[in-house]
Amino acid sequence: MNANWPEIPFTAWRETCSALHLYSQVVGKYRLARTPWINHSWHATFYVNARGLTTSLVPDATGIEIIFDLVSHAVIGKAANGRRAEIPLGPMSVAEFHARFRELVGQLGGTPEFDDRPNEIPDAIPFRDDGHARPYDAEAVTRFFRALVAVSRVLGRFRTGFIGKVSPVHLFWGSFDLAVTRFSGRLAPLHPGGVPGLPDAVTREAYSDEVSSAGFWPGGGGIDFPAFYSYAYPAPKGFADAQVAPKGAYFDQKLGEYLLPYEVVRQSPEPEATLMAFLESTYRAAADLGAWKRDVLECPIGRPLQPRSLTRRNS
Repeated sequence: MNANWPEIPFTAWRETCSALHLYSQVVGKYRLARTPWINHSWHATFYVNARGLTTSLVPDATGIEIIFDLVSHAVIGKAANGRRAEIPLGPMSVAEFHARFRELVGQLGGTPEFDDRPNEIPDAIPFRDDGHARPYDAEAVTRFFRALVAVSRVLGRFRTGFIGKVSPVHLFWGSFDLAVTRFSGRLAPLHPGGVPGLPDAVTREAYSDEVSSAGFWPGGGGIDFPAFYSYAYPAPKGFADAQVAPKGAYFDQKLGEYLLPYEVVRQSPEPEATLMAFLESTYRAAADLGAWKRDVLECPIGRPLQPRSLTRRNS
């Protein structure tokens, strides 16, 4: 079994995962409040780094970066003027984390004012009112981080095979998934909205263009196991019936997307190749059935020190 792909059974750390998700929303709301809008809410996301997750530099005060250190288990704030503050991660309530994080931002010279209502969670409790004591399984969190690193590497490699519009590999704290999205270059029908805890204007802007999107969830949101997903918006006719790889991938009618259990990848002799097969085959199903101009949108997977060929441009 590949040590880079650890076991992360969702039911074993469900409560810790829920807490970490909500803590990420607190930090995400701060970044959202201070950062100018970028298409499809890309300004609000987190990125995997060598210790966990980072906001990158938030344009507040002299510039502030917030890092979820999922190895040493702390939320660390760093300001461009040299200030530093941190919060140890451990058992606590969301209300306590919210209060301590606001103090941290203030210590860095930032503006600790932001919306305190969770997004994309039905019947959510405002952060400041959520006094429920929550556990923190540090070992499970570190295993999750190791999985994020492995997944991010493959999503990043998959991203290089597309020269059309494509998103970064980033984590959306609303749904707590690591994702990468390819765009056909055409506008999409107006999204109906209706996502719990998310304004329709945000959802409709996020899905303003045709996409094929893939990513990774630790669990939750309708499934009780970690899984990879892939969907198209709008879904072309026949998408749910497409032949995709590898064995073990299937279309979930309720969620409206393809799923591949993380365990299928983890237990594969070649996890990266298995995941790439899922990403490529589900993308091709969306692109072929949706009549994307694949010949002008795709390129060979990128390799270090090898500039992309411009042969097609001159042909």
